[in-house]
Amino acid sequence: MTKIGLISDTHSWMDDKILKALDNCDEIWHAGDFGNEAVAEALEKTGKPVKGVYGNIDGYAIRSVFPEVLHFTCEAVPVMMKHIGGYPGRYAPGVKKEIAASGARLFISGHSHILKVQYDAALQCLHINPGAAGHQGWHTVRTLVQFVIDGDQIRDCAVVELGRRGQGVAPGHITTDE
Repeated sequence: MTKIGLISDTHSWMDDKILKALDNCDEIWHAGDFGNEAVAEALEKTGKPVKGVYGNIDGYAIRSVFPEVLHFTCEAVPVMMKHIGGYPGRYAPGVKKEIAASGARLFISGHSHILKVQYDAALQCLHINPGAAGHQGWHTVRTLVQFVIDGDQIRDCAVVELGRRGQGVAPGHITTDE
């Protein structure tokens, strides 16, 4: 059994609320738009395995460590992760074909800042977008998702609310909170 903490769209923001929410997880997955390497370093410092993909705002420091698309297996569940991937019924170009070809049963994306957990019956694949954990964007509540992979089962999916976007942050000032 592996408990996953899934985040996305931190946009250079890391705080104690995020780290505390990830504390009880076995692995941390980041679906892109880290924003800077300090976010990745903070996640690595937890001592938990970190998997992720780069997003459209990520520069060389992140792109040199994290790929654009990541295929892996967690326990017995094939996983595909891509930052700009869309969702069932509105996949980004080529994503549906890649999910089908890879046999992924779990597709993770970010980018939209829209929290979404949706099953694609045609592909027999669960899609999860954890929303946005950072302060930049139009979302109103910062979120991440926790779930369990147990053998070939994905279960116990829970949304963790991290507070309102912009709460306690000076306008235009986004940084890592050490």
